[in-house]
Amino acid sequence: MERSSRKMNFLIEETICRDLSEIIPPGKRSHFVNEALRKELEHIRRQLAVRKLIESSAATKKFSTREMVEELAGDRSGH
Repeated sequence: MERSSRKMNFLIEETICRDLSEIIPPGKRSHFVNEALRKELEHIRRQLAVRKLIESSAATKKFSTREMVEELAGDRSGH
């Protein structure tokens, strides 16, 4: 499935730019950056979801850490 793309302007550190240019070949950099951002955004979403779960747990059924870890692991394996 082809995804639409959009150009964005932002700054990155010089060392990151240098490493990206040295390590990732031209033509592959946009894909690399998209995948890195996708993974980081998913990580942040998961952190926010866990925080919401913990904050709302006072008014709902209590979940153990083990139960939360198992649920998150199941969610991750489904993607």
